Amino acid sequence: MKDLVLVVADKNMHFALRGALSRPEAMGIRPITVEFFVHPGRDGGVRKNGPDLLSIRRPTSRRGLVVLDKEGCGSSATALHLETELDARLREVWGAEGKALVIEPELDVWMWGAENSLQTLLLWNKAEPIRQWLSTRGFVFDDHHKPLRPKEALELVLKELNTPRSSALYEELAGRFSLRRCSDPAFRRLRKTLQTWFPVS
Repeated sequence: MKDLVLVVADKNMHFALRGALSRPEAMGIRPITVEFFVHPGRDGGVRKNGPDLLSIRRPTSRRGLVVLDKEGCGSSATALHLETELDARLREVWGAEGKALVIEPELDVWMWGAENSLQTLLLWNKAEPIRQWLSTRGFVFDDHHKPLRPKEALELVLKELNTPRSSALYEELAGRFSLRRCSDPAFRRLRKTLQTWFPVS
């Protein structure tokens, strides 16, 4: 029986979460066994029937997560409201051992870690720091120095570096950044849930 099964919206999400979960100490949890299912309907598919797909794995999994981006899921509800709705659906089968996670606006916001780490990993070769370079190209950042359009910002940086945007890159970024200091609310909810489910003995 697996400790955790996840239904996720795409391969990038799969690889990013796999990278994070491969670092249990940084997540503040014990090592766990994990199984992933990538929903063919992407974010909208996870919103519509992710809980149903997850329920099929209940007999072989101790706990379950559905994870999707708010951007592109097809709902006008806020991320937290949508998360609450999905939690209620999961509760019917999983009780307290199922959880939804809706990332606002999308997974790419997690990729914007510390400037030095980002520049080192991406082999940034410009005189300007990445965020400054993006600012001169019209990108706006929030109070945590995350771009408001994280996916487009990452795509532009990778295009400038002539680096393909790949799922492996997402896994590598998640495997290198400080997971303890990540300020994204959805990521913090993920860590808190996992620490409740899989405490360090």
